[in-house]
Amino acid sequence: MWMRPINIKTKKLLKVGLNGSAGVTYSQGRYPKTSETFNFNYREGKVNWFANLGHNYQKRFSNLYLYRNIREQANDEISRIFSQETNRVVEMNGYNAKVGVDFFASKKTTIGATFNVMDRDGSQRNPSRTEIAGADKVLQSITNARVENKMDWTGINGNLNFRRILDKNGSEITADLDGASFRSATDQLLENVYFDANGNAAAKPDTLVGDLPQDINVYSGRVDYYKPLGKKGKFEAGIKSSIVNTDNNARYDSVLNGMQVPDLNRSNHFLYKENINAAYINLERPIGKRFSAQLGLRLENTNATGRQKSTGENFDRHYTQLFPTAYVQYEADAKNKLNINYGRRIRRPAYGNLNPFIRFLDRYTYSRGNPNLKPSISDNIEVSHTWKNMITTTLNYTFTNDVVQEIIRQNGNEASNIPENVATYRQFGISVAANMPVRKWWTNNTNVNLFNDSYTGNVPGADIDLQATSFFLNTTQQFKLTKTFMAELTGFYRGGSLEGVLRIKPYWQVGAGLSKQVWNKKGMIRLSVRDIFWTQKMKARSRYGNVDITMDQVAETRVVSLGFTYSFSKGKKMAPVKRSAGSMGEEQGRVGQ
Repeated sequence: MWMRPINIKTKKLLKVGLNGSAGVTYSQGRYPKTSETFNFNYREGKVNWFANLGHNYQKRFSNLYLYRNIREQANDEISRIFSQETNRVVEMNGYNAKVGVDFFASKKTTIGATFNVMDRDGSQRNPSRTEIAGADKVLQSITNARVENKMDWTGINGNLNFRRILDKNGSEITADLDGASFRSATDQLLENVYFDANGNAAAKPDTLVGDLPQDINVYSGRVDYYKPLGKKGKFEAGIKSSIVNTDNNARYDSVLNGMQVPDLNRSNHFLYKENINAAYINLERPIGKRFSAQLGLRLENTNATGRQKSTGENFDRHYTQLFPTAYVQYEADAKNKLNINYGRRIRRPAYGNLNPFIRFLDRYTYSRGNPNLKPSISDNIEVSHTWKNMITTTLNYTFTNDVVQEIIRQNGNEASNIPENVATYRQFGISVAANMPVRKWWTNNTNVNLFNDSYTGNVPGADIDLQATSFFLNTTQQFKLTKTFMAELTGFYRGGSLEGVLRIKPYWQVGAGLSKQVWNKKGMIRLSVRDIFWTQKMKARSRYGNVDITMDQVAETRVVSLGFTYSFSKGKKMAPVKRSAGSMGEEQGRVGQ
Protein backbone atom coordinates (compact mmCIF):
# COMPACT_ATOMS: atom_id res chain seq x y z
CA MET A 1 0.00 0.00 0.00
CA TRP A 2 1.22 3.48 -0.80
CA MET A 3 -0.26 6.89 -0.23
CA ARG A 4 1.63 10.03 0.72
CA PRO A 5 1.60 9.79 4.55
CA ILE A 6 1.30 12.83 6.80
CA ASN A 7 4.78 12.26 8.21
CA ILE A 8 6.52 11.41 4.99
CA LYS A 9 9.20 13.99 5.68
CA THR A 10 11.66 14.06 8.52
CA LYS A 11 13.40 17.11 9.93
CA LYS A 12 17.16 17.40 10.12
CA LEU A 13 18.76 20.06 12.30
CA LEU A 14 21.24 22.13 10.32
CA LYS A 15 23.93 24.50 11.49
CA VAL A 16 26.57 26.53 9.73
CA GLY A 17 29.45 24.39 10.85
CA LEU A 18 29.32 20.97 12.42
CA ASN A 19 26.94 19.11 14.72
CA GLY A 20 26.37 15.48 15.53
CA SER A 21 26.36 12.77 18.16
CA ALA A 22 28.15 9.58 19.15
CA GLY A 23 26.93 6.74 21.31
CA VAL A 24 27.86 3.34 22.66
CA THR A 25 25.73 0.74 24.46
CA TYR A 26 26.72 -2.49 26.18
CA SER A 27 24.04 -5.06 27.00
CA GLN A 28 24.24 -8.30 28.93
CA GLY A 29 21.80 -11.16 29.01
CA ARG A 30 23.17 -14.67 28.97
CA TYR A 31 25.48 -13.37 26.26
CA PRO A 32 26.97 -9.89 25.62
CA LYS A 33 25.69 -7.42 23.02
CA THR A 34 27.10 -4.08 21.87
CA SER A 35 26.13 -1.20 19.60
CA GLU A 36 27.99 1.92 18.49
CA THR A 37 26.67 4.88 16.51
CA PHE A 38 28.17 8.06 15.08
CA ASN A 39 26.18 10.79 13.30
CA PHE A 40 27.31 14.13 11.97
CA ASN A 41 26.01 17.00 9.88
CA TYR A 42 28.22 19.63 8.22
CA ARG A 43 26.81 22.75 6.54
CA GLU A 44 28.78 25.22 4.49
CA GLY A 45 27.15 27.66 2.11
CA LYS A 46 24.56 25.94 -0.05
CA VAL A 47 25.79 22.43 0.69
CA ASN A 48 24.89 20.23 3.65
CA TRP A 49 26.70 16.90 4.21
CA PHE A 50 25.54 14.26 6.66
CA ALA A 51 26.46 10.70 7.64
CA ASN A 52 25.21 7.96 9.97
CA LEU A 53 27.54 5.11 10.93
CA GLY A 54 26.68 2.15 13.11
CA HIS A 55 27.74 -1.28 14.31
CA ASN A 56 25.71 -3.84 16.23
CA TYR A 57 26.82 -7.15 17.73
CA GLN A 58 24.24 -9.64 19.02
CA LYS A 59 24.54 -13.07 20.57
CA ARG A 60 21.35 -14.57 21.94
CA PHE A 61 19.69 -17.88 22.69
CA SER A 62 16.23 -19.41 22.62
CA ASN A 63 15.11 -22.83 23.78
CA LEU A 64 12.15 -24.35 21.97
CA TYR A 65 10.22 -27.37 23.24
CA LEU A 66 7.77 -29.07 20.87
CA TYR A 67 5.37 -31.84 21.87
CA ARG A 68 3.53 -33.48 18.97
CA ASN A 69 0.87 -36.16 19.02
CA ILE A 70 0.98 -37.97 15.67
CA ARG A 71 -2.64 -38.76 14.86
CA GLU A 72 -3.95 -41.14 12.22
CA GLN A 73 -5.85 -39.37 9.48
CA ALA A 74 -8.52 -42.09 9.34
CA ASN A 75 -9.59 -42.27 13.01
CA ASP A 76 -7.77 -39.39 14.76
CA GLU A 77 -6.15 -41.88 17.18
CA ILE A 78 -2.65 -41.12 18.56
CA SER A 79 -0.05 -43.51 17.08
CA ARG A 80 3.21 -41.85 18.21
CA ILE A 81 4.35 -39.06 20.51
CA PHE A 82 7.26 -36.74 19.64
CA SER A 83 9.11 -34.72 22.29
CA GLN A 84 11.57 -32.30 20.67
CA GLU A 85 14.01 -29.89 22.34
CA THR A 86 16.02 -27.36 20.31
CA ASN A 87 18.60 -25.04 21.85
CA ARG A 88 19.27 -22.23 19.38
CA VAL A 89 22.20 -19.79 19.61
CA VAL A 90 22.42 -16.93 17.10
CA GLU A 91 25.48 -14.69 16.74
CA MET A 92 25.38 -11.71 14.37
CA ASN A 93 27.48 -8.67 13.46
CA GLY A 94 25.78 -5.80 11.66
CA TYR A 95 27.30 -2.72 10.02
CA ASN A 96 25.58 0.30 8.52
CA ALA A 97 26.92 3.39 6.75
CA LYS A 98 24.71 6.11 5.29
CA VAL A 99 26.05 9.28 3.67
CA GLY A 100 24.16 12.06 1.95
CA VAL A 101 24.19 15.60 0.66
CA ASP A 102 21.62 18.39 0.34
CA PHE A 103 22.23 21.12 -2.22
CA PHE A 104 20.18 24.30 -1.75
CA ALA A 105 20.04 25.57 -5.31
CA SER A 106 17.80 28.44 -4.17
CA LYS A 107 15.46 29.32 -1.34
CA LYS A 108 12.77 27.29 -3.07
CA THR A 109 14.70 24.39 -4.55
CA THR A 110 16.60 21.58 -2.84
CA ILE A 111 18.31 18.63 -4.49
CA GLY A 112 19.56 15.73 -2.39
CA ALA A 113 21.21 12.33 -2.60
CA THR A 114 21.86 9.50 -0.13
CA PHE A 115 23.82 6.27 -0.31
CA ASN A 116 23.46 3.47 2.22
CA VAL A 117 25.43 0.24 2.72
CA MET A 118 24.37 -2.50 5.16
CA ASP A 119 26.11 -5.75 5.98
CA ARG A 120 25.17 -8.52 8.39
CA ASP A 121 26.98 -11.79 8.89
CA GLY A 122 26.66 -14.46 11.51
CA SER A 123 25.83 -18.02 12.43
CA GLN A 124 23.01 -20.00 13.94
CA ARG A 125 23.37 -23.33 15.74
CA ASN A 126 20.34 -25.49 16.50
CA PRO A 127 21.34 -28.72 18.29
CA SER A 128 18.21 -30.73 19.01
CA ARG A 129 17.05 -33.99 20.58
CA THR A 130 13.86 -35.82 19.57
CA GLU A 131 12.41 -38.64 21.64
CA ILE A 132 9.78 -40.77 19.89
CA ALA A 133 7.38 -42.83 21.95
CA GLY A 134 4.41 -45.02 21.14
CA ALA A 135 0.81 -44.23 22.03
CA ASP A 136 1.52 -45.97 25.36
CA LYS A 137 4.25 -43.31 26.05
CA VAL A 138 7.00 -45.94 26.07
CA LEU A 139 10.20 -44.61 24.48
CA GLN A 140 11.04 -46.21 21.14
CA SER A 141 13.88 -44.16 19.61
CA ILE A 142 16.02 -41.02 19.90
CA THR A 143 17.30 -38.71 17.17
CA ASN A 144 20.06 -36.21 17.84
CA ALA A 145 20.37 -33.50 15.19
CA ARG A 146 22.87 -30.74 14.54
CA VAL A 147 21.68 -27.85 12.38
CA GLU A 148 24.09 -25.04 11.54
CA ASN A 149 23.54 -22.00 9.35
CA LYS A 150 26.18 -19.52 8.27
CA MET A 151 24.59 -16.34 6.97
CA ASP A 152 25.81 -13.26 5.11
CA TRP A 153 23.49 -10.45 4.02
CA THR A 154 24.43 -7.25 2.17
CA GLY A 155 22.25 -4.37 1.07
CA ILE A 156 23.11 -1.31 -1.01
CA ASN A 157 20.63 1.43 -1.85
CA GLY A 158 20.73 4.96 -3.20
CA ASN A 159 18.25 7.82 -3.42
CA LEU A 160 18.01 11.00 -5.48
CA ASN A 161 15.41 13.53 -4.34
CA PHE A 162 14.09 16.89 -5.45
CA ARG A 163 11.91 19.48 -3.69
CA ARG A 164 10.53 22.71 -5.15
CA ILE A 165 8.36 25.24 -3.30
CA LEU A 166 5.91 26.64 -5.86
CA ASP A 167 4.35 29.65 -4.12
CA LYS A 168 4.27 31.65 -0.91
CA ASN A 169 1.38 29.56 0.44
CA GLY A 170 3.62 26.50 0.69
CA SER A 171 2.59 24.51 -2.37
CA GLU A 172 5.35 22.15 -3.39
CA ILE A 173 6.33 19.30 -5.64
CA THR A 174 8.70 16.53 -4.56
CA ALA A 175 10.26 13.65 -6.46
CA ASP A 176 12.30 10.57 -5.51
CA LEU A 177 14.24 7.99 -7.47
CA ASP A 178 15.52 4.93 -5.58
CA GLY A 179 17.46 1.79 -6.38
CA ALA A 180 18.57 -1.05 -4.12
CA SER A 181 20.30 -4.40 -4.33
CA PHE A 182 20.14 -7.03 -1.57
CA ARG A 183 22.26 -10.18 -1.52
CA SER A 184 22.09 -13.00 0.98
CA ALA A 185 23.87 -16.34 1.22
CA THR A 186 23.14 -19.13 3.69
CA ASP A 187 25.16 -22.33 4.06
CA GLN A 188 23.09 -24.95 5.86
CA LEU A 189 24.19 -28.22 7.48
CA LEU A 190 21.88 -30.88 8.94
CA GLU A 191 23.35 -34.00 10.58
CA ASN A 192 21.18 -36.71 12.17
CA VAL A 193 22.26 -39.56 14.43
CA TYR A 194 19.75 -42.29 15.37
CA PHE A 195 19.55 -44.40 18.54
CA ASP A 196 17.17 -46.95 20.02
CA ALA A 197 15.55 -46.54 23.43
CA ASN A 198 18.69 -47.92 25.12
CA GLY A 199 21.03 -45.47 23.44
CA ASN A 200 22.46 -47.93 20.89
CA ALA A 201 23.03 -46.90 17.27
CA ALA A 202 19.84 -47.77 15.34
CA ALA A 203 20.58 -46.61 11.78
CA LYS A 204 23.28 -44.98 9.70
CA PRO A 205 23.68 -41.27 10.36
CA ASP A 206 22.70 -38.99 7.46
CA THR A 207 23.79 -35.51 6.42
CA LEU A 208 22.18 -32.84 4.27
CA VAL A 209 23.96 -29.67 3.12
CA GLY A 210 22.32 -26.65 1.51
CA ASP A 211 23.49 -23.60 -0.43
CA LEU A 212 20.74 -20.96 -0.26
CA PRO A 213 21.52 -17.71 -2.11
CA GLN A 214 18.96 -14.96 -2.65
CA ASP A 215 19.20 -11.82 -4.81
CA ILE A 216 16.66 -8.99 -4.63
CA ASN A 217 16.80 -5.88 -6.82
CA VAL A 218 14.37 -3.01 -6.25
CA TYR A 219 13.82 0.14 -8.34
CA SER A 220 11.20 2.76 -7.56
CA GLY A 221 10.27 6.35 -8.27
CA ARG A 222 7.52 8.74 -7.33
CA VAL A 223 6.30 12.32 -7.73
CA ASP A 224 4.09 14.08 -5.15
CA TYR A 225 2.22 17.37 -5.26
CA TYR A 226 1.04 19.22 -2.14
CA LYS A 227 -1.11 22.36 -1.94
CA PRO A 228 -2.45 24.00 1.26
CA LEU A 229 -6.11 25.02 1.14
CA GLY A 230 -6.65 27.78 3.65
CA LYS A 231 -5.48 27.34 7.22
CA LYS A 232 -6.63 23.74 7.75
CA GLY A 233 -7.15 22.24 4.33
CA LYS A 234 -4.84 20.57 1.83
CA PHE A 235 -4.83 18.83 -1.52
CA GLU A 236 -2.36 16.04 -2.35
CA ALA A 237 -1.78 13.88 -5.39
CA GLY A 238 0.98 11.65 -6.65
CA ILE A 239 2.16 8.74 -8.75
CA LYS A 240 4.58 5.92 -8.01
CA SER A 241 6.06 2.94 -9.82
CA SER A 242 8.23 0.11 -8.51
CA ILE A 243 9.98 -2.88 -10.08
CA VAL A 244 11.25 -5.87 -8.07
CA ASN A 245 13.25 -8.85 -9.32
CA THR A 246 14.22 -11.76 -7.04
CA ASP A 247 16.36 -14.80 -7.82
CA ASN A 248 16.34 -17.69 -5.33
CA ASN A 249 18.34 -20.80 -6.20
CA ALA A 250 18.27 -23.37 -3.38
CA ARG A 251 20.63 -26.31 -3.86
CA TYR A 252 20.62 -29.28 -1.47
CA ASP A 253 22.97 -32.26 -1.43
CA SER A 254 22.76 -35.46 0.60
CA VAL A 255 26.06 -36.85 1.88
CA LEU A 256 26.23 -40.59 1.22
CA ASN A 257 29.40 -42.56 2.03
CA GLY A 258 31.39 -39.34 2.09
CA MET A 259 30.08 -38.21 -1.32
CA GLN A 260 27.70 -35.32 -1.98
CA VAL A 261 24.72 -36.34 -4.12
CA PRO A 262 22.27 -33.69 -5.40
CA ASP A 263 18.92 -33.84 -3.60
CA LEU A 264 16.52 -32.88 -6.39
CA ASN A 265 13.40 -33.28 -4.23
CA ARG A 266 14.45 -30.41 -1.98
CA SER A 267 16.34 -28.20 -4.45
CA ASN A 268 14.44 -25.40 -6.20
CA HIS A 269 15.15 -22.36 -8.38
CA PHE A 270 12.51 -19.64 -8.06
CA LEU A 271 12.40 -16.39 -10.07
CA TYR A 272 9.94 -13.64 -9.14
CA LYS A 273 9.21 -10.37 -10.94
CA GLU A 274 6.85 -7.65 -9.75
CA ASN A 275 5.77 -4.28 -11.10
CA ILE A 276 3.36 -2.06 -9.16
CA ASN A 277 2.06 1.25 -10.55
CA ALA A 278 0.01 3.53 -8.32
CA ALA A 279 -1.68 6.92 -8.31
CA TYR A 280 -3.48 8.68 -5.48
CA ILE A 281 -5.48 11.80 -4.72
CA ASN A 282 -6.31 13.17 -1.27
CA LEU A 283 -8.42 16.15 -0.20
CA GLU A 284 -8.82 17.55 3.32
CA ARG A 285 -11.10 20.50 4.12
CA PRO A 286 -12.91 22.02 7.12
CA ILE A 287 -16.72 21.93 6.94
CA GLY A 288 -18.10 24.79 8.95
CA LYS A 289 -16.57 25.61 12.32
CA ARG A 290 -16.67 22.19 13.95
CA PHE A 291 -16.33 19.61 11.19
CA SER A 292 -13.44 18.63 8.96
CA ALA A 293 -13.24 15.82 6.44
CA GLN A 294 -10.63 14.01 4.40
CA LEU A 295 -11.25 11.81 1.35
CA GLY A 296 -8.68 9.82 -0.54
CA LEU A 297 -8.50 7.29 -3.34
CA ARG A 298 -5.55 5.21 -4.50
CA LEU A 299 -5.39 3.17 -7.68
CA GLU A 300 -2.92 0.27 -7.90
CA ASN A 301 -2.02 -1.84 -10.90
CA THR A 302 -0.03 -5.01 -10.08
CA ASN A 303 1.84 -7.29 -12.46
CA ALA A 304 3.62 -10.32 -10.98
CA THR A 305 5.16 -13.46 -12.43
CA GLY A 306 6.75 -16.44 -10.71
CA ARG A 307 8.79 -19.24 -12.24
CA GLN A 308 9.96 -22.41 -10.48
CA LYS A 309 12.55 -23.86 -12.82
CA SER A 310 12.96 -27.09 -10.87
CA THR A 311 9.27 -28.03 -10.73
CA GLY A 312 7.87 -26.22 -13.76
CA GLU A 313 5.23 -24.43 -11.63
CA ASN A 314 4.51 -20.90 -12.89
CA PHE A 315 2.05 -18.09 -12.28
CA ASP A 316 1.28 -14.84 -14.09
CA ARG A 317 -0.95 -12.31 -12.30
CA HIS A 318 -2.26 -8.94 -13.46
CA TYR A 319 -4.90 -6.98 -11.56
CA THR A 320 -6.00 -3.41 -10.76
CA GLN A 321 -7.48 -2.40 -7.41
CA LEU A 322 -9.00 0.70 -5.76
CA PHE A 323 -8.31 1.68 -2.14
CA PRO A 324 -10.57 4.42 -0.75
CA THR A 325 -10.08 6.25 2.56
CA ALA A 326 -12.41 8.59 4.43
CA TYR A 327 -12.01 10.58 7.64
CA VAL A 328 -14.40 12.89 9.48
CA GLN A 329 -13.63 14.89 12.65
CA TYR A 330 -16.11 16.74 14.85
CA GLU A 331 -14.87 19.20 17.49
CA ALA A 332 -17.66 19.39 20.04
CA ASP A 333 -15.72 21.90 22.16
CA ALA A 334 -12.17 22.68 23.23
CA LYS A 335 -11.96 19.44 25.21
CA ASN A 336 -13.78 16.86 23.09
CA LYS A 337 -13.16 15.56 19.56
CA LEU A 338 -14.89 12.74 17.72
CA ASN A 339 -13.25 10.99 14.75
CA ILE A 340 -14.61 8.43 12.29
CA ASN A 341 -12.39 6.90 9.64
CA TYR A 342 -12.52 4.13 7.08
CA GLY A 343 -9.75 2.69 4.95
CA ARG A 344 -9.08 -0.23 2.66
CA ARG A 345 -5.51 -1.50 2.82
CA ILE A 346 -3.37 -4.09 1.15
CA ARG A 347 -0.65 -6.15 2.81
CA ARG A 348 1.70 -7.92 0.45
CA PRO A 349 3.75 -10.94 1.55
CA ALA A 350 7.43 -10.46 2.34
CA TYR A 351 9.75 -11.62 -0.42
CA GLY A 352 11.16 -14.23 1.96
CA ASN A 353 7.68 -15.71 2.43
CA LEU A 354 7.46 -16.19 -1.34
CA ASN A 355 10.77 -18.04 -1.35
CA PRO A 356 10.32 -21.87 -1.45
CA PHE A 357 13.58 -22.55 0.43
CA ILE A 358 13.37 -25.25 3.12
CA ARG A 359 14.80 -24.30 6.51
CA PHE A 360 15.23 -27.13 9.00
CA LEU A 361 14.68 -26.90 12.73
CA ASP A 362 15.57 -30.60 12.99
CA ARG A 363 15.12 -33.83 11.06
CA TYR A 364 11.34 -33.82 11.57
CA THR A 365 10.44 -30.13 11.59
CA TYR A 366 11.00 -27.51 8.90
CA SER A 367 9.61 -24.31 7.42
CA ARG A 368 9.53 -22.94 3.89
CA GLY A 369 8.02 -20.12 1.86
CA ASN A 370 5.12 -20.27 -0.55
CA PRO A 371 5.50 -18.77 -4.07
CA ASN A 372 1.71 -18.79 -4.56
CA LEU A 373 0.91 -16.32 -1.77
CA LYS A 374 -1.48 -13.51 -2.65
CA PRO A 375 -1.81 -10.11 -0.91
CA SER A 376 -4.30 -9.68 1.92
CA ILE A 377 -6.99 -7.00 1.56
CA SER A 378 -8.51 -5.49 4.70
CA ASP A 379 -11.33 -3.05 5.41
CA ASN A 380 -10.92 -1.03 8.62
CA ILE A 381 -13.39 1.18 10.48
CA GLU A 382 -12.54 3.22 13.59
CA VAL A 383 -14.60 5.54 15.79
CA SER A 384 -12.64 7.44 18.43
CA HIS A 385 -13.19 10.11 21.07
CA THR A 386 -10.39 12.31 22.43
CA TRP A 387 -10.58 14.29 25.65
CA LYS A 388 -8.17 17.18 26.20
CA ASN A 389 -5.72 15.53 23.78
CA MET A 390 -4.85 13.21 26.67
CA ILE A 391 -7.32 10.30 26.68
CA THR A 392 -8.47 8.62 23.47
CA THR A 393 -11.11 5.87 23.36
CA THR A 394 -11.40 3.91 20.10
CA LEU A 395 -13.83 1.33 18.73
CA ASN A 396 -12.42 -0.64 15.79
CA TYR A 397 -13.56 -3.27 13.31
CA THR A 398 -11.35 -5.02 10.74
CA PHE A 399 -12.21 -7.62 8.11
CA THR A 400 -9.44 -9.21 6.03
CA ASN A 401 -9.64 -11.55 3.04
CA ASP A 402 -6.85 -13.95 2.01
CA VAL A 403 -5.09 -13.45 5.33
CA VAL A 404 -1.59 -14.95 5.34
CA GLN A 405 -0.91 -17.26 8.28
CA GLU A 406 1.79 -19.75 9.19
CA ILE A 407 0.02 -23.09 8.82
CA ILE A 408 1.31 -26.28 10.45
CA ARG A 409 0.94 -29.42 8.38
CA GLN A 410 1.47 -32.94 9.72
CA ASN A 411 2.70 -35.48 7.16
CA GLY A 412 3.71 -38.74 8.78
CA ASN A 413 6.53 -37.99 11.21
CA GLU A 414 7.27 -34.60 9.65
CA ALA A 415 5.69 -31.27 10.57
CA SER A 416 6.04 -28.26 8.28
CA ASN A 417 5.34 -24.58 8.85
CA ILE A 418 4.24 -22.85 5.62
CA PRO A 419 2.58 -19.42 5.08
CA GLU A 420 -0.69 -19.71 3.18
CA ASN A 421 -3.78 -17.67 2.25
CA VAL A 422 -6.06 -19.90 4.25
CA ALA A 423 -8.59 -17.78 6.06
CA THR A 424 -10.66 -14.69 6.50
CA TYR A 425 -9.86 -12.67 9.60
CA ARG A 426 -12.20 -10.52 11.64
CA GLN A 427 -11.38 -8.37 14.65
CA PHE A 428 -13.44 -5.95 16.70
CA GLY A 429 -12.37 -4.25 19.89
CA ILE A 430 -12.15 -1.24 22.13
CA SER A 431 -9.00 0.55 23.30
CA VAL A 432 -8.19 3.41 25.66
CA ALA A 433 -4.93 5.37 25.41
CA ALA A 434 -4.01 7.80 28.19
CA ASN A 435 -1.04 10.15 27.88
CA MET A 436 -1.23 12.64 30.72
CA PRO A 437 0.66 14.05 33.71
CA VAL A 438 -0.17 12.59 37.12
CA ARG A 439 2.02 15.12 38.94
CA LYS A 440 4.45 17.74 37.70
CA TRP A 441 7.22 15.15 38.05
CA TRP A 442 5.21 12.09 36.94
CA THR A 443 3.86 11.33 33.43
CA ASN A 444 1.65 8.37 32.59
CA ASN A 445 1.35 6.75 29.16
CA THR A 446 -0.94 3.72 29.23
CA ASN A 447 -2.76 1.78 26.53
CA VAL A 448 -5.50 -0.78 27.24
CA ASN A 449 -7.03 -2.90 24.47
CA LEU A 450 -9.83 -5.47 24.61
CA PHE A 451 -10.44 -7.29 21.32
CA ASN A 452 -11.91 -10.40 19.74
CA ASP A 453 -10.16 -12.25 16.91
CA SER A 454 -11.72 -14.80 14.57
CA TYR A 455 -10.12 -16.92 11.79
CA THR A 456 -12.23 -19.07 9.43
CA GLY A 457 -10.92 -21.05 6.48
CA ASN A 458 -9.52 -24.42 5.53
CA VAL A 459 -6.34 -26.33 4.82
CA PRO A 460 -6.19 -29.71 3.04
CA GLY A 461 -7.97 -32.18 5.28
CA ALA A 462 -9.17 -29.69 7.90
CA ASP A 463 -11.46 -26.71 8.43
CA ILE A 464 -10.29 -23.81 10.60
CA ASP A 465 -12.76 -21.97 12.82
CA LEU A 466 -10.90 -20.29 15.68
CA GLN A 467 -11.98 -17.45 17.95
CA ALA A 468 -10.57 -15.78 21.07
CA THR A 469 -11.10 -12.66 23.17
CA SER A 470 -7.92 -11.08 24.49
CA PHE A 471 -6.78 -8.22 26.69
CA PHE A 472 -3.61 -6.18 26.24
CA LEU A 473 -2.12 -3.62 28.62
CA ASN A 474 1.00 -1.56 27.93
CA THR A 475 2.27 1.19 30.24
CA THR A 476 5.19 3.59 30.59
CA GLN A 477 5.60 5.66 33.75
CA GLN A 478 8.18 8.47 33.64
CA PHE A 479 9.48 10.25 36.76
CA LYS A 480 11.48 13.49 36.68
CA LEU A 481 13.60 13.17 39.84
CA THR A 482 15.67 16.30 39.17
CA LYS A 483 16.20 18.60 36.17
CA THR A 484 18.73 16.18 34.73
CA PHE A 485 17.80 12.84 36.33
CA MET A 486 14.90 10.69 35.02
CA ALA A 487 13.47 7.30 35.94
CA GLU A 488 11.17 5.07 33.92
CA LEU A 489 9.05 2.00 34.63
CA THR A 490 7.57 -0.01 31.75
CA GLY A 491 5.54 -3.16 31.42
CA PHE A 492 2.91 -5.03 29.46
CA TYR A 493 0.46 -7.87 29.90
CA ARG A 494 -1.12 -9.86 27.09
CA GLY A 495 -3.95 -12.22 27.87
CA GLY A 496 -4.58 -15.49 26.08
CA SER A 497 -4.86 -14.80 22.36
CA LEU A 498 -4.81 -16.16 18.82
CA GLU A 499 -1.81 -15.87 16.52
CA GLY A 500 -3.19 -17.50 13.41
CA VAL A 501 -3.68 -21.19 14.23
CA LEU A 502 -1.81 -20.91 17.55
CA ARG A 503 -3.54 -20.29 20.85
CA ILE A 504 -1.08 -18.30 22.95
CA LYS A 505 -1.24 -18.39 26.74
CA PRO A 506 -0.97 -15.14 28.76
CA TYR A 507 2.46 -13.58 29.31
CA TRP A 508 3.87 -10.35 30.72
CA GLN A 509 7.07 -8.47 31.48
CA VAL A 510 8.33 -5.49 33.49
CA GLY A 511 11.28 -3.20 32.70
CA ALA A 512 12.92 -0.15 34.27
CA GLY A 513 15.43 2.55 33.36
CA LEU A 514 17.43 5.47 34.73
CA SER A 515 18.91 8.34 32.68
CA LYS A 516 21.19 11.20 33.68
CA GLN A 517 22.21 14.24 31.62
CA VAL A 518 25.83 15.29 32.11
CA TRP A 519 28.31 17.86 30.75
CA ASN A 520 25.80 20.71 30.38
CA LYS A 521 23.24 18.31 28.89
CA LYS A 522 25.57 17.34 26.05
CA GLY A 523 25.96 13.83 27.42
CA MET A 524 23.40 11.22 28.46
CA ILE A 525 23.98 8.09 30.55
CA ARG A 526 21.21 5.49 30.52
CA LEU A 527 20.85 2.25 32.48
CA SER A 528 17.93 -0.05 31.69
CA VAL A 529 16.77 -3.61 32.27
CA ARG A 530 14.14 -5.43 30.25
CA ASP A 531 11.96 -8.30 31.49
CA ILE A 532 13.25 -8.04 35.07
CA PHE A 533 11.43 -11.15 36.30
CA TRP A 534 12.05 -13.19 33.10
CA THR A 535 8.37 -13.82 32.54
CA GLN A 536 8.10 -13.23 28.76
CA LYS A 537 7.92 -16.93 27.94
CA MET A 538 5.63 -18.16 25.20
CA LYS A 539 3.39 -21.20 25.58
CA ALA A 540 1.11 -22.16 22.70
CA ARG A 541 -1.16 -24.95 21.43
CA SER A 542 -2.52 -25.78 17.99
CA ARG A 543 -5.17 -28.42 17.31
CA TYR A 544 -7.02 -28.95 14.03
CA GLY A 545 -7.32 -31.84 11.57
CA ASN A 546 -4.49 -34.26 12.35
CA VAL A 547 -2.35 -31.46 13.85
CA ASP A 548 -1.89 -31.66 17.63
CA ILE A 549 1.10 -29.68 18.83
CA THR A 550 2.13 -27.87 22.01
CA MET A 551 5.15 -25.57 22.19
CA ASP A 552 7.08 -23.71 24.88
CA GLN A 553 9.73 -21.12 24.07
CA VAL A 554 12.19 -19.48 26.45
CA ALA A 555 14.32 -16.71 24.93
CA GLU A 556 16.91 -14.18 26.08
CA THR A 557 14.41 -11.48 26.95
CA ARG A 558 15.99 -10.41 30.28
CA VAL A 559 18.77 -8.00 29.29
CA VAL A 560 20.58 -5.22 31.17
CA SER A 561 21.91 -2.29 29.09
CA LEU A 562 24.24 0.61 29.88
CA GLY A 563 24.63 3.34 27.27
CA PHE A 564 26.25 6.72 26.78
CA THR A 565 25.58 9.32 24.08
CA TYR A 566 27.34 12.63 23.50
CA SER A 567 26.15 15.50 21.30
CA PHE A 568 28.46 18.13 19.85
CA SER A 569 28.00 21.27 17.77
CA LYS A 570 29.90 24.24 16.43
CA GLY A 571 28.49 27.16 14.50
CA LYS A 572 25.25 29.07 14.14
CA LYS A 573 21.93 27.28 14.35
CA MET A 574 19.92 27.18 11.11
CA ALA A 575 16.25 26.52 10.34
CA PRO A 576 15.29 22.83 9.95
CA VAL A 577 15.35 21.38 6.47
CA LYS A 578 12.69 18.95 5.21
CA ARG A 579 14.01 15.76 3.68
CA SER A 580 12.19 13.02 1.84
CA ALA A 581 11.94 9.51 3.27
CA GLY A 582 12.43 8.00 -0.21
CA SER A 583 10.05 6.07 -2.44
CA MET A 584 10.76 2.44 -1.51
CA GLY A 585 9.78 2.18 2.16
CA GLU A 586 7.19 -0.54 1.55
CA GLU A 587 9.52 -2.57 -0.66
CA GLN A 588 12.37 -2.41 1.85
CA GLY A 589 9.98 -3.55 4.56
CA ARG A 590 9.15 -6.63 2.49
CA VAL A 591 12.85 -7.43 2.06
CA GLY A 592 13.09 -8.02 5.82
CA GLN A 593 16.45 -8.63 7.53
